[in-house]
Amino acid sequence: MQPSPNIGMRGRAKFIVGGLLILAAVVYLIFSSTKANAEYFMTVNELRAKGGSMVGQNLRISGAVAGDTIQYNPDTNNLTFDIANVPGDNATIAAQGGLSKVLHEAVIDPTRTRLAIVYNGPKPDLLRDEAQAIITGYLGEDGVFHADELLLKCPTKYEEAVPSQVSGN
Repeated sequence: MQPSPNIGMRGRAKFIVGGLLILAAVVYLIFSSTKANAEYFMTVNELRAKGGSMVGQNLRISGAVAGDTIQYNPDTNNLTFDIANVPGDNATIAAQGGLSKVLHEAVIDPTRTRLAIVYNGPKPDLLRDEAQAIITGYLGEDGVFHADELLLKCPTKYEEAVPSQVSGN
């Protein structure tokens, strides 16, 4: 006994609808994941300008580590330091002499806006004066930035290696 043609059409329609639902779910997951991970990088000045409206929000900020403010307690894994404002625009950084110079100027300038950072975890090896810090976390009501994740780059460590690699040495 052969199935009626209507049953075959219904089965095919169910298969197509099921496939479309799976495709829609995959597209939604990709979109929502991308949107959640697309955090805006803010400078210290931008964060200060927005003030209280940013309290408690998940943020990513960038600045220059002020080495004389680094304090670490190995017993509690409590790390505190300040970052100084640096421009967020690559063209501005290039016009001011490059990242290394911009970070140096930010740290030695006492008029630059600074932000206190608190991090609970092991002290990163690259945490030093004039390192570029990219920090994910939230701004507390006390004006202190509570870091969940630290990414530190020390441009002076890599600057001298780049020309020799380019020239083939």
